[in-house]
Amino acid sequence: MTAPLSSPVWHPYAHLKTQRAAPKVVGGEGPRFTLGSGETLLDATCSWWCMIHGYAHPRLVAAIHEQAGELCHVMLGGLTHEPADRLARELVRVTPEGLNHVFYSDSGSVGMEVAMKMAVQYHQLRGKSAKHRLLSLMKAYHGDTAGCMAVCDPEEGMHSLFAGYLPHHPFAPAPTAPFDAEPEAVASDLAALREVLERHHHKVAALLMEPLLQAAGGLNMTSPLYLRGARELCDEFDVLLVFDEVATGFGRTGRMFAADHADVTPDIMVLSKGLTGGYLGHAATLATDRVHDAFVGDTPEHAFMHGPTFMGNPLACRLALESLAVFEEEDYLGKIEELNRVLRETLLEDVELAVHPAVAEVRVLGATAVIETHETADLAGVGDWAREQGVWLRPIGRWLYTMPAYITEERDMRRITSVMKAWFLRR
Repeated sequence: MTAPLSSPVWHPYAHLKTQRAAPKVVGGEGPRFTLGSGETLLDATCSWWCMIHGYAHPRLVAAIHEQAGELCHVMLGGLTHEPADRLARELVRVTPEGLNHVFYSDSGSVGMEVAMKMAVQYHQLRGKSAKHRLLSLMKAYHGDTAGCMAVCDPEEGMHSLFAGYLPHHPFAPAPTAPFDAEPEAVASDLAALREVLERHHHKVAALLMEPLLQAAGGLNMTSPLYLRGARELCDEFDVLLVFDEVATGFGRTGRMFAADHADVTPDIMVLSKGLTGGYLGHAATLATDRVHDAFVGDTPEHAFMHGPTFMGNPLACRLALESLAVFEEEDYLGKIEELNRVLRETLLEDVELAVHPAVAEVRVLGATAVIETHETADLAGVGDWAREQGVWLRPIGRWLYTMPAYITEERDMRRITSVMKAWFLRR
């Protein structure tokens, strides 16, 4: 047995017998964070994709201080406060038209739990109690709580250990047509989705999907046409459409929301990560009038029985307001377009990388790029090696990716991609 680590912190996704002491972060600024050792690392993942403004952004830090001097927290049960009300109005403004109602929670996983419960109760209130299962896609990842684990990919996902504990839901094949696919190429994906809905729609409350970018399940990048087709199929089969935009929301795919690429409004949308610029945990589950109004009634069952303690936290709401203001005032969509240009030039158009024997595919969408390898072993040691080059990279299985902060300048973006390529081309 290895000697105990110096810290009692139990780290996520860690093998306790073999893990080493985690580097201690003591500060950060812009796209970099600093370790206690004195190292400064360029963060290629913006801390699991949420620190879209980078570290120590002065406006976000000031917002925390200002709000802390007024109100740090109060329960949202039976009460409200100005940051929660203002943020709800702003989210209704910027999200696809028709998402007019906002339910807060404290993390993306919980936001998805809210969406799933909302969908099931919606059908219950309409007298369709048999519709209590969720339809998800292979390659999906929706979070680590129990309900979310049950709708993550059951074969390649990380939750197979809990299969006996989790409820069983139907799955549709992951779409395969890429972002720029022609309609004919998307048709087979939609036919596969139709086939599953035809068999299971009588028991399915909602179709859940990460639109355009299936993130932790392998960074699968798909077509806006699939979103449009899924919208039509859900309407045909009386199934709600839920977009998990925890990772894709706030610019990651090149538009404010992935749904915007397809001009589609889901019945329910979940936001987190970039919602607060990553500075505090917070989530929002938005619903259309159609969903919300089903809960208007006289019976006890019409109340939506969910209420996280920290939902609508004033600090988080105030941060989210400031984050959105910075995003819009400083033209972050323009910044993302420039990041996309660099990612395409340095990775997607690199012929030598594309033909490397370890590389299966290179993909770019918005401010996201991934080098998919054939085997997990092809990336063994890449994190330590990148750290020696001054870059923080943390692959997911066979996928070496970057989702940088949007304030990352071109020279730093090129530094990140050069390190990613050098892992393969150095040998």
